[in-house]
Amino acid sequence: MAPHTAAHARHTAAPAPAPDRRRAWLITALIVTFMVINFADKSVLGLAAVPIMDELNLSNSTYGLISSSFYFLFSLSGLLVGFLSTSLSSRVLLFGMTLLWAVAQLPVLAVASVPTLLAGRILLGAAEGPAASMSMHALYKWFPPERRALPSALQIGGAALGTLIAAPLVTWLIEAYGWRSAYAVLAAVSAIWALVWWQAGHDGPYDHARTGTRTRTGTGTGTGKGDGPRLPYRRLLSTGTVLGSIASAFGAAWALSLSHAWLPAYLRTELDMSAESAATTISVISGYGLLLLLAISPVVDALKARGVSSRWSSGAAQSIAVCVAACAMAAFPFIESTGARLILIGLAFGTIAIAVPLHYMTTAEVVPTSQRGAVFGIVAGIGTLPGLVAPSLTGHLIDAGETPAHGYTAAFLTAAAVMLVAGLLALTSIRPERDAHRLGLDHRPAGEAH
Repeated sequence: MAPHTAAHARHTAAPAPAPDRRRAWLITALIVTFMVINFADKSVLGLAAVPIMDELNLSNSTYGLISSSFYFLFSLSGLLVGFLSTSLSSRVLLFGMTLLWAVAQLPVLAVASVPTLLAGRILLGAAEGPAASMSMHALYKWFPPERRALPSALQIGGAALGTLIAAPLVTWLIEAYGWRSAYAVLAAVSAIWALVWWQAGHDGPYDHARTGTRTRTGTGTGTGKGDGPRLPYRRLLSTGTVLGSIASAFGAAWALSLSHAWLPAYLRTELDMSAESAATTISVISGYGLLLLLAISPVVDALKARGVSSRWSSGAAQSIAVCVAACAMAAFPFIESTGARLILIGLAFGTIAIAVPLHYMTTAEVVPTSQRGAVFGIVAGIGTLPGLVAPSLTGHLIDAGETPAHGYTAAFLTAAAVMLVAGLLALTSIRPERDAHRLGLDHRPAGEAH
């Protein structure tokens, strides 16, 4: 090797980061807790809906407006904070977001009214818009690509844990001490988590290092922040893998938004369940999603370790999950047997849990690490747009139907169509190895990138 070539190689190949497994799993535990708090903060209005409406004499339409206001700035803030993540550390971003969660709960403690409820929900939505993508970005800084499936699943599983743990606790607070107590406790918990994170939540060794890679222009990656390759966002966002990951996220989010907004009402009004039975059913569906996440993660890691391409190990898994959920969504309104219908409802609203961590994994493989947070923000911002559309569209379809049952059927068939198209787009588009090669993020010959 010529001297200048050897020198160039030394400068373009970064040393492997030193792993700290104990700290990595501590960060994972903190981020799972972050997601549990995220769910509890998000759900407190719905859990306290009846006493709030009774006390403030709110109409259903006014309460619906307050509920929808959560998404007014949700996607926009996800996009903006995603770009901020290229210059601000995850420690600072998550600390700031969680403090805002605490602040957002305070206005109604001073004055309980429609304006304060609206202000709190809009601020909370803005602060929680980047939560999933930025906490995943922070988590990835502590794990190499081949070890991210389980931590990713645990991060997303925090939402399911929120259903299983936070929801009953928040409900108990509301029933025992009034709905304001739930807001006060959640404000305190968010602030405490922020302080703990400020002490322990440092960025990991896989922050801005993509070892041993170079761009097509021959610029190698370094280990310092911002030293890695940077590509035009137009190129990154136009890759099939990123577009397919957005499609997967969009299909999953449509089902998730229906689950939060309309599944409890459907179970109670159309299946004649009591409030307790409906809550138990929703908890079981969340538990199924969590078990599915924990089961799929080691399978994905094992497939990657055996050399199976990401297109099939993580790309196909998320795509098929969305398609299976879509088929179940289309089928259950027509099933007469209650048991069979509940199984299909579980498949429709629980199976899509797989898509959430996996679409982050596939996106991460075709994005330079220094730009990953921004692209995660874009994927999350577009992928969560169903939160603005699906609940209101469903309400319109229910009102327009001959009966509520016909309206629900139309809404679920619409959801199934959207999800099926999204899943098939993801299945045909997600090819991380091919796209990484085209972007110059690996050294494999073109024939190996498929």
